[in-house]
Amino acid sequence: MFRRRGDRYVADLATDEVRVLRKVASEVVGLLTDGFDHSDPVVGRLFPEVYPEDSAGTAEFRKYTEGDLKTGKVDQAGAILAALPDSADGEVQLDAEAAEAWLRALNDARLAMGVRLEVKDGMDLGAELDEAVATDPASSRVFQLSVYAYLGYLQESLLNAMID
Repeated sequence: MFRRRGDRYVADLATDEVRVLRKVASEVVGLLTDGFDHSDPVVGRLFPEVYPEDSAGTAEFRKYTEGDLKTGKVDQAGAILAALPDSADGEVQLDAEAAEAWLRALNDARLAMGVRLEVKDGMDLGAELDEAVATDPASSRVFQLSVYAYLGYLQESLLNAMID
């Protein structure tokens, strides 16, 4: 998918890929702005307690760092939105800074989806997807697991292009 072209990382995206990436990035922005709630397990995963045994210490740490962390995560999701083609499909071109923002934003999106989908370490995503398809091929879980897998593929593809 992603390939290096000079000092850029380039991918051709189909209409459905653009649509999915636009929705995922927009949902991350919404979660971090209007929907920001520390009781949400997704927010807990994206902003873990640095001192689990010391709630006062965690609160103090958050007071000084959380705003900048949220802004950074929103900006990273915004980097995805900014780079997507305006038309239904097309080419994405990322410089090194945008590519790093994409990697971080894709990671945040996967972490968020992983919490919602109850993904566990060592889970066989292919087997989980097969089971979901066998249970109800039209379920939202099938779609969500497919998007989760796609985001992982996209992340790996971009990382490999950056390493080459």
